[in-house]
Amino acid sequence: MRRKDREIKEFDGIVNVIKKCDVCRVALNDDGYPYIVPLNFGMKAEGGQIILYFHGAGEGKKYELIRKDNRAGFEMDCSHKLIADKEACSCTMQYESVAGRGRIEIVPEEEKYDALRALMKQYHEEDFSFPGEAVKGTTVMKLIVEQVSGKRNIRR
Repeated sequence: MRRKDREIKEFDGIVNVIKKCDVCRVALNDDGYPYIVPLNFGMKAEGGQIILYFHGAGEGKKYELIRKDNRAGFEMDCSHKLIADKEACSCTMQYESVAGRGRIEIVPEEEKYDALRALMKQYHEEDFSFPGEAVKGTTVMKLIVEQVSGKRNIRR
């Protein structure tokens, strides 16, 4: 990372940024080109390991690409604010971001309920229960993070 002064080095710091974000952009390999899709997500972070969860209908391009090559990159960001200066070329952007890579796979039936709860926890404080039919009709993916970095530029 070029700007070491902006690097988030602590695991908990990276997790806290993820908790603030509302979209995760996932990049998959599409015959040598990145295919990037913004997704709602949930997270589990335990013992220095992050797992990101996503959901969908179960068919479409991202599933085809995952079956061919399950390596994935991801990025999420938040806390955006333009910091403008009266002097030309002295503007900057306030932000917090997390990026990384890992392997993405379809969650087996026995893990889907907990994964969906992690997804809802990202957006709601209260706990949810899900009708069995809704769980059966939803495909859930998990991205097991192998490498992650965080960066921030926050002025206080």
